[in-house]
Amino acid sequence: MHDIRFIRENPAAFDAGLARRGLEPLSATILEADAQARSAQTSVDTMLATRNAASKQIGALMGKGDKEGAAALKAEVEAIKLDLPAREEAKRAADKALADMLATIPNLPVEEVPQGADENDNAEVARWGEPVEIANVREHFDIGAPLGLDFESAQVVSGARFAYLRGPIARLNRAIGQFMLDTHTEIFGYQEVVPPVLVRDDALYGTAQLPKFAEDLFATTDGRWLIPTAEVSLTNLVREQILDGDLPLRFTALTLCFRSEAGAAGKDTRGLIRQHQFDKCELVSITTPEQSNDEHERMTGAAEHILQSLGLPYRRMLLCSGDMGFSARKTYDLEVWLPGQGKYREISSCSNCGDFQARRMNARYRPAGEKGTKFVHTLNGSGLAVGRTLVAILENYQNEDGSVTIPEALRPYMGGLDRISAL
Repeated sequence: MHDIRFIRENPAAFDAGLARRGLEPLSATILEADAQARSAQTSVDTMLATRNAASKQIGALMGKGDKEGAAALKAEVEAIKLDLPAREEAKRAADKALADMLATIPNLPVEEVPQGADENDNAEVARWGEPVEIANVREHFDIGAPLGLDFESAQVVSGARFAYLRGPIARLNRAIGQFMLDTHTEIFGYQEVVPPVLVRDDALYGTAQLPKFAEDLFATTDGRWLIPTAEVSLTNLVREQILDGDLPLRFTALTLCFRSEAGAAGKDTRGLIRQHQFDKCELVSITTPEQSNDEHERMTGAAEHILQSLGLPYRRMLLCSGDMGFSARKTYDLEVWLPGQGKYREISSCSNCGDFQARRMNARYRPAGEKGTKFVHTLNGSGLAVGRTLVAILENYQNEDGSVTIPEALRPYMGGLDRISAL
């Protein structure tokens, strides 16, 4: 949610930020709605003040024996009581109109974010590892089928974009997730959390998936939603709170995630790259404004550590203004090398949201030595997407005999196995 005071004081800067997102100027429209909301508030406040003053005068007039004057004021108070509900409703409607408008406007990019329209305008920041040359290279779905990757059975049971993992490939998938959790908790100090995967509207509003992206989500019949990422559950741990303890707070969770993949028709229809249901190890940090930039680098480094430990070549990309997510003010994508596809593919996004989500959640902290409170900054990142990591391992560690070599970092989680073979 945007700070209305910032828009009042800096309408040109706000519109310039929207232009970087490819949006038309909106400050004039927002300020008009803001003026209407403030006018409605003034109308209610004035009427309440008049009623309260009149009520006090009635007692005084009665004490003086001025029944006629007291009766006139009573009539005035009764008229106010009749008129007040309509004015209060007008205030609620004006407040809602302003809030609804602000809720659909994305976060503004910070200065260092490159200007651009889409992924073609992203900037490469760093690269690690050398892509391997593999003779007779295959893609992960062909490698995985003999190892227990089964799309056909899932198609019968659940439809497209689902998969069964059985036997050795299921064990490898589990090992990947456990390795990620252990790394983030033991090396980087994240607190492990087992969060709900069903949430209410308010939680998704807080992290800004609602109202704009409802079509990307799966809804239940009882008014809840399946989480598209554990970012929702973890970030909302601090909603409607005033934090007094030391920041940052760091949370991690390995959960199932669910996405409808609306608008993804024809994209990655084969394989595990784009599924309706998938595992992901999420990272979330809650910081002060002064800490958030350094925390963003730290979080991205934690995700990179996983890739480096697994020996998977990747590159770090700074997303341009037109390719960032709705809540982000700055995002790094990590793209892993997939030999089967012969290109880099996204495996993690790490975003600094500033106070954008905190305003929607009313999440604040009390700075030491200060009387007031400030909104926290929130950050989130994939540390990593488990399915895409599985894809990267299958393709980068494939062998000509159909087996897949296990990266050394995962062997303790695989009972010492150094490779997996066909069922």
